[in-house]
Order: sequence, then C-alpha cells, then structure tokens
Amino acid sequence: MKLFLIIFLSSICSLCSQTFYSVDHSYQSDLKIHVVDYEYQADLLVYKLKDKYEVKGNSGLWYFTEQNYQADFKIFFVEQEYQSDLKVYFVKNKYQAKWNSNDKKHLLF
Repeated sequence: MKLFLIIFLSSICSLCSQTFYSVDHSYQSDLKIHVVDYEYQADLLVYKLKDKYEVKGNSGLWYFTEQNYQADFKIFFVEQEYQSDLKVYFVKNKYQAKWNSNDKKHLLF
C-alpha cells in the first residue's frame, strides 16, 4: 500500500510539472522540438517562465532549468519540421500559452 501511494503521488507531481532542459544532441533528448514561424503552425503555444513556481500542468508554461537533472523533459531543437515530435511557437504573453492540437498533448505527460 505504501509503495502504491508513493508511485501515485510521484505520477501526480510529474503531471503538474513542466520543466525543461535543452540538450546539445538529439540522442540525449526525450523530445525533438521544432520552432515554427507562425502561431497557426504550432501544436503548442509556449510561454517561457522566469520562475519555476509559476509552472502549472501541461498548459504551455515552460520553465527551463540550468541543470539536466532538474528537468522533467530533455529537449533538442531541430531545424526541420519533419524531424520533430512537437511543433511550438513561443508567445510573448503568459495568457497566450495553450494547445492548438490535442493530438500531441500526450507527449508531455
């Protein structure tokens, strides 16, 4: 029972967290990200947070850590769209962060 509770609470904490670390090589990454030029092309509109405590679930509010062991996801930015797992567009305002396509939402759980 104790083990089940620990696993359950760990999984809930990971659902609430969206911290990222940008790696230097694609083989080191959990996800390959392509940054698109326009909002309508993106699967996810991302707002880059300044403070980790502002992270709220899987809503496009991303916090980038400086250490890879602190990250929930290690990402690699690719040049070509076809190489990516997820297409993102970085927005200027926090309220703009959202999913355009729910099809890829499972990638960040």
